Formats: sequence, C-alpha cells, structure tokens
Amino acid sequence: MTLAPGFGFLLQTVMVKKGTVYLIGAGPGDPGLMTIKGKEVLGSADVIVYDYLVNRRLLELARNEAETIYVGKKAGVKEMSQERINALLVEHAEKGRAVARLKGGDPFIFGRGGEEAEELARKGIPFEIVPGVTSASAVPAYAGIPLTHRDITSSFAVVTGHEDPSKAESSIPWRVLSKIGTVVFLMGVKKLGVNMRRLIDAGKPPATPAAVITWGTYPSQSTVTGTIENIAETVRKRKDITSPAIVVVGEVVALRDIMNWYESKPLFGKKVVVTRAEEQASTFTALLEGAGAHVVLFPAIKIEPPKSYKSLDSAIDKLHKYDWIVFTSVNGVKSFFDRMRARGKDLREMHRILIAAIGEVTASDIEKRGMNIELVPQDYRAEGLIKLFRKKKLQGAKILIPRAKEARDILPATLREMGADVQVATAYETKMPGKRRADRIRKMLSQGEIDVLTFTSSSTVRNFLSAVGGLDTAPAKPVIACIGPVTANTLKENGYRADIVPGEYTVNRLTEEIILYFNRPGNRK
Repeated sequence: MTLAPGFGFLLQTVMVKKGTVYLIGAGPGDPGLMTIKGKEVLGSADVIVYDYLVNRRLLELARNEAETIYVGKKAGVKEMSQERINALLVEHAEKGRAVARLKGGDPFIFGRGGEEAEELARKGIPFEIVPGVTSASAVPAYAGIPLTHRDITSSFAVVTGHEDPSKAESSIPWRVLSKIGTVVFLMGVKKLGVNMRRLIDAGKPPATPAAVITWGTYPSQSTVTGTIENIAETVRKRKDITSPAIVVVGEVVALRDIMNWYESKPLFGKKVVVTRAEEQASTFTALLEGAGAHVVLFPAIKIEPPKSYKSLDSAIDKLHKYDWIVFTSVNGVKSFFDRMRARGKDLREMHRILIAAIGEVTASDIEKRGMNIELVPQDYRAEGLIKLFRKKKLQGAKILIPRAKEARDILPATLREMGADVQVATAYETKMPGKRRADRIRKMLSQGEIDVLTFTSSSTVRNFLSAVGGLDTAPAKPVIACIGPVTANTLKENGYRADIVPGEYTVNRLTEEIILYFNRPGNRK
C-alpha cells in the first residue's frame, strides 16, 4: 500500500483533545526511553499529573502555561491517596482540560493505571493509554542482563515484589515461578529476603544467580549480584542499594559479566556540573550523558533582553553604513536577528556587509541563516580573530559588534587601534542563577558529591563563584574543566586552577578531554 504524500507526517502528529485524560508511561528513568507519542501528548497537555518515579527532566517538554501537579507515589510514603488522584483526573477533565497522567514505566504494569482507567470510564471521562517502556525489561538491559537467551532460557515472568499488604495470603504462584527461567520482581527490595526464601522453598536452587538494580537507567544506577541464597544479606551491607529497585533471578544474570555496557561507560557515576545557559546546554549535556555522566544543570548565566535596545536599534537602522559585523557568540547572533525582525528588517539590509565570527558554532548558526562568512579564526577567541583582521585594511572601516552588555574589550579596542570605527551594541544581558539552585550546588559541594565543574565562558566562572561563594567548603576540590584559555584565565584570576583546557574550544572537545582525564591511571575513581 502506498501512502499519500504527507500522510506519514500526519500519522505522527497527536491531536490532543480537551477533556481527555492520557495515561502515559514515562519509561523507567532515562528521558530517551519515553515514546514519541508520549512526548507529543506531554507537550500539548493543559495539566500534567506526575509520580515520584518520573524523571523531572520530562517536565521540560510541557508548555509554559501547563499546570504541573506532583502526586508522590513513592514506596513506603503516604503523599496522595489513589482515590484522591482519581478524583483529581476527573476534576480537571470535567473542566475541559487535556490531562497528561504521567507514570513511571508502563501505566498498566504495576502502575495502577488500570484502576485510574476504570474510574475514568465510570465517570464517563474520555481517556487514552500511551504505553511506556517498562522497567521490567529496560532496567535489566541497562545492567547488561537479557531476560531471555536462546542458550539459557525461553521464559520469563514479572511479578510484584511487594504485594498488597491487605491480602490474607500471597496470590503469587511460587511453585510455578520456581520453574520459570527468569523472574523479575518489581519493587522488590523491602521483601527481598522473604521472596528469595519463598523461591527456595518452592524448589528454586539456592545457587541461582540474582541481581538487584537500583535507580535503573539513571546515571546513578547501581547493581549488586549474588545468589538467591545470599543476595539479601549482600544488599543489607550496601547502603547504595535502596528503592526504587528491581530484582532479577535466573541464569541470565551471569551474562552481566560480558554485557555490562551502561555501567562501563567512561564517565559513569561521575557527577558533572554544567554551568552553560539553559537554552544552550542541551548539546553539551547530551555528550556528557552519552558518556555515562550524571549531569547537574546549574545555568550560571541566564540570557535576557537588554534593559534598553537603544544602541542595537540605532545600529540596525543604519546597517547600510557598516562594512563589517562581528559576531562573538550564538547568543549575539540570535539576539541580533530577532531584533532585526522586530524592527521590520531582513537580510537584504546586509547584502554588502562582510561577516566575521568567533567559533564554529557561531559560524554555523550564521550560515544556517543563508549568509556567507568572511572570517572565522581557528583559534576560537578574540585574539584569533584579531590576527585575521591584521591582514585586512581597516583604516576608516565601520564595524558593528552586537554582543553581551558585559564582555572583554580586547576586540573593539584593538580594532580601533587598527583604524576602524567600531560600534559595540548591547544585544543581550546575562543574569545570575537563582538562590535555590545555588543552595543545592553549595550543599553538593560540601558533601563531596560533585566530580567535575565545567565552565564555557568567563561569565559562567564569575557568576558561579559569586552565587556559590567559592569551593572552600568542598572536602576535595572537584576537577575543573574550562572550554578555553580565556575562561581558564578568568578562573585563575579568581584563585582557582583549571585541570582541563582543550586545545580546540568546543563542547565536543571539552567532553573528550574530560573522558581522557578520567581514563588516566590514578584519575579513574
């Protein structure tokens, strides 16, 4: 069958309906394991009702206007009853709102999604189910444990590790489970010893391999292995094995020794603070997480419009008089062109102007807008661009530099010395991070929880140290990685030394250098 042109796109577009509740599986933790449909619904919902086990980063997909409601559901903690949650879903749907009920894993696998769907059906509320990746399969996979293997077992079962305490007796068929190749217990830590003893009593050999995996698919994932006879005692001695956790029983657990891919990543277990502006942090974060790092976002600068557009507007209104425009950052590019559109201008205003840019990312952003670039230094800083300008005749040339309010003066000052008429226009401002985030980082530093601090500009260094108050509270100084020598020099001026400064000033290279640092003998811990 041949689809009509564009039909494939229509199939991928979710029409979120008002007054409908969407029971969405958020997956086990890794944001990348949420389904495309789940993300599309989440991005269109009016109200999002979410559980304890949902990765908070998924909430970034919500519209700014969406209301988010936390309902808990943490094991062993009474936060909001299931009856109240059911009533909440009905209440918002009856007001004509599109409600995303976001649940960890899959809503129909020990997620009480069936109970919520029943209540919605009784009340006549339209609902849809958006299945999710269940922790029953994803977490063992991230621990290097396949649930089935042709040479080992062709069967597996998933059971609760924590039955309803109101039951008079267990409804789990333990004798049947003892004959199944792989058994996965969800929510299995609290009654680990009891459940393992029941398997043994039902006929499972005591030497059967077992694994307990906590915070599976998160960068904080931790796995312990043993046998069903000793795993409970092993876990009891490990303070890092807590809920949420799943238990895997079966010979397939032994395959972890050769399939442990996730916990073997070069930065696995390392907590890395990214201080880049939030709107620019995604690429760097993805690179670090791809290497297994636990990324802590602390945007030390927030990009905001300037208090006054006077200097930028003046420059835009007389663009035809400039010979050059120099862009020093992606923020400058975006802010400049956004303001051009606001003033009713377009690229035709720039048809005779030459463009210079610092950094390949900045240059790439300009090229995507359909413009050619005359100068891009290999050394991604002002000094590199100055070297290239020295080969040009700048006497009397008019140069515009749209940039942050606070920035280094070496570029405009040197261009003026070379005879150019330079105008610096404030295109944006950088602001400090909020107090709550600063308090969190300060606490993590004092408890020695941060392994790496990363800085991608001088502003991030100054704002971080101003907000946090220095690194003196840390029991051991974290590794400090700076994107280039200018940033490293700013750090030095504030009393600290950078451990990592790549030769190429990009986040790709910075990530590679962090990986190389921890691969060196003595730096792996």
